[in-house]
Parts: sequence; C-alpha cells; structure tokens
Amino acid sequence: MSTVMCVELRKPALQEFGRLFEEHYDLVYRTAYSVTRTPEDAEDVVQAIFLQLLRRESLPDLATNPKGYFYRAAVNFSLKTIRSRQRQILTGNSEQFESAGSLTTHSENEEDLDRLLWKAIAELHEAAAQILVLRYIHGYGLGDIAKLLGTTRSTVAVSLFRSRARLKKLIRASQGENS
Repeated sequence: MSTVMCVELRKPALQEFGRLFEEHYDLVYRTAYSVTRTPEDAEDVVQAIFLQLLRRESLPDLATNPKGYFYRAAVNFSLKTIRSRQRQILTGNSEQFESAGSLTTHSENEEDLDRLLWKAIAELHEAAAQILVLRYIHGYGLGDIAKLLGTTRSTVAVSLFRSRARLKKLIRASQGENS
C-alpha cells in the first residue's frame, strides 16, 4: 500500500516534469547545440539536465524563472562537455593529440577559428560564458539578459566588456602557442 501511495504522490511531480520537458526542450537543445556545435553533444546535454531533475527527490521551484534555470544549466553542461572533450583529446593517444593541435592552429578557416573561440569561451567563468552566449548567439539585449539571469544591466555590460577582453587574450595566447 505504501508503494501505491508513493507512486500517487510522485504522479503530480512526474506530470510537472513532463510539462517542463516539453516547454523547455527546445531552449535547452538550441543552447547546447550553439555551444557544443554537435547534435550528439547537444542531445547528451539535454538528457543530462532532465535526468538530473528526474533523479531529485522534488523538483526545484522553477516558478520564478524557469527559462533562466534551463538556460544556465544548458550552458554549464555544454561547457563541461567541451572541457571534457579537451581532456579526452589531451590524455588520449598521440594521433588524437596531433589532430587536436591541428584543429586549433591559426588559419583563415572559419571552422578552426570557431573551435578556437569555443575553446576560449569554455575557459571563462560560467556566468561570463552564459552572458556571451545570450548576447552573441541568441541575440538578447542587455536588459533581457539581466532579467533572465536575475542581475542588473550594468553587471551584464561590465561582464561582456571583461569577457571580450579575456577572450582576445586567450585566443592570442592560443594562436601564439600554435605558431
């Protein structure tokens, strides 16, 4: 009997979970894809986020800002995926290491520059990376970013300024290593 009670008590939570999944899947997937640049990694990020929610005893209170919660989770998991990929390349065999080195060399190839940029973004603090992705990938304005992340417009502006400077420094350093 207690098992039936437990299932009945969890049923509203499962229904709520299903609603959250349907409402926020697209946002999580698009955000993850824009950061990881692969559909497989984006699906893994979506799965990890919703699996983590499902494993919790109770769903967090998402009533105040669910879009912000899912956006931050997508960026954070995506950055972890990129960092993990870098570690796997660096600890793998020498062929993988050589191919990884060739991916980040300075060239006019847009794909190489894109990888170099995302590698640098993955080295930023998670909050800074979230703001960059919202601004330059999703096209949000400063006020919209501030509202979504629960901060002020001036904090967003300062973060963007500092993040752009840090990215320039990281990319130049990376290019200097590969020259």
